[in-house]
Amino acid sequence: MNLPNKLTVLRVIMIPFFVLFMLVPTLGGGANKWISLVLFCVASLTDLLDGKIARKYNLVTNFGKFMDPLADKLLVCSAMICLVSMDRLAAWVVIIIVAREFIISGFRLVAADNGIVIAASYWGKFKTTFQMAMIIVLILDLGGIFNILAAILVWVALALTIISLVDYIAKNVQVLTQGGM
Repeated sequence: MNLPNKLTVLRVIMIPFFVLFMLVPTLGGGANKWISLVLFCVASLTDLLDGKIARKYNLVTNFGKFMDPLADKLLVCSAMICLVSMDRLAAWVVIIIVAREFIISGFRLVAADNGIVIAASYWGKFKTTFQMAMIIVLILDLGGIFNILAAILVWVALALTIISLVDYIAKNVQVLTQGGM
């Protein structure tokens, strides 16, 4: 197993620990917020690193193509679900974001079945960046001006989620209209 794939597996392994520290306040004593924040940030950095390393050193594998986006979705969705249960994020926001992920994943499956690869767009990358920033600020829960920053990040992440969905559909509508569909 190459380094990018090991980083992806590490990210998946970190998710249950992140969730535990998010949801069990007695687990880390008073430090659980900081432990979960560090786990989320480290896991997010592995998402950035594994792709860069894989492309730079030509270490792209089918395992990585499958697991990297899945690990990313598991991390972000787990974090948002934890934040909903902690009353820091509205459930309807998470439903829209998760629905977009299912739609894009379905699109990619249909495209792959037709021999088409749908690469991540800049809108999708911006969306992921803002979702991760939103999650970090919501985990910190510092109050005051940070509540305004959190609200702005939620709305920007939500807007980018919708924009990136529309962008994917507009650029790839032929995937749904070809091949006997």
